[in-house]
Amino acid sequence: MSADPPQAAPAGSERGEASGKAAGTRTAGSPRGAASEASEHLARSGEPTGPRKRSVRGPARRSRALRRPAGEGGGPGGLVSTPRKKWRALFIAAASVGILGAVGWALLGSRLLVVRVITVSGTHLVSPAQVIAAADVPAGTPLIRVDPAQVAARVEGIRQVASARVSKDWPDGLSITVRERVPAVAVSMAGGGYDLVDHDGVVVSWARAKPASLPLLQTPVPGSRLRGDPGVAAASQVLAGLPAWLSRQVARAAVSEPATVTLYLSGGQTVVWGNADRSGVKARELAILMRDPGSHRYYDVSSPGTVVTK
Repeated sequence: MSADPPQAAPAGSERGEASGKAAGTRTAGSPRGAASEASEHLARSGEPTGPRKRSVRGPARRSRALRRPAGEGGGPGGLVSTPRKKWRALFIAAASVGILGAVGWALLGSRLLVVRVITVSGTHLVSPAQVIAAADVPAGTPLIRVDPAQVAARVEGIRQVASARVSKDWPDGLSITVRERVPAVAVSMAGGGYDLVDHDGVVVSWARAKPASLPLLQTPVPGSRLRGDPGVAAASQVLAGLPAWLSRQVARAAVSEPATVTLYLSGGQTVVWGNADRSGVKARELAILMRDPGSHRYYDVSSPGTVVTK
């Protein structure tokens, strides 16, 4: 039995099958085909084909918005001032001025921090009223304007005051502490009575009778002219360094050049003391020599170790 000859397929059918296979291979079997078609579609539509970038949000974007390129104005680094910052700066400046003004008014213009009370201490020869008058600080003076050094200088103008210390007692007080002069010797006056003079030669007070505790200084110079006298200073220094047992016996003192002090005791003895150097040694030697009060009337201890007696 003879076989039928194979039928030839139509040419168009073969081409259709080939193209169908090719198309099926590109769409289903290869990812590149899909990507290529997507790229072609985007190219035709005009959209970018690269990966999309996320938009920048938050503080970084706002920071860039506040900057300008260098040279276009604004503050250092191109920062642009905002109205909020300007108002804040104006508020701080106004508050500072207000605070300074309030402090200045409180110190200088208000009635809160002014002198109302003046306290005086250390007075015996002068009264507190005399010190307050010499201080010359009117009530109501702003305490900030009071110069303690100037007030102290005015108080020290009182003859009996050796020094003064002034301090402010906030909020409304002033404290004045004085150190009065202490008489060291008495000087007889031509018209009667005695000037009581301190170691600087300043007349501290006057007395009708000589105080028993003060020796009489023999000098031709009146008490009113003894301020700064070296003889008064030398005698005062020697008298201040005497032991108590000897100081009580000194009735008079005299000074000769060069600054040689002679003491006249109440028992009639004369002691040439010299200056104030080595007073302790002189006092010990004199105490030994005076153990027998009636043996000598004259002692020279001006050169310790070579005592002269008569």
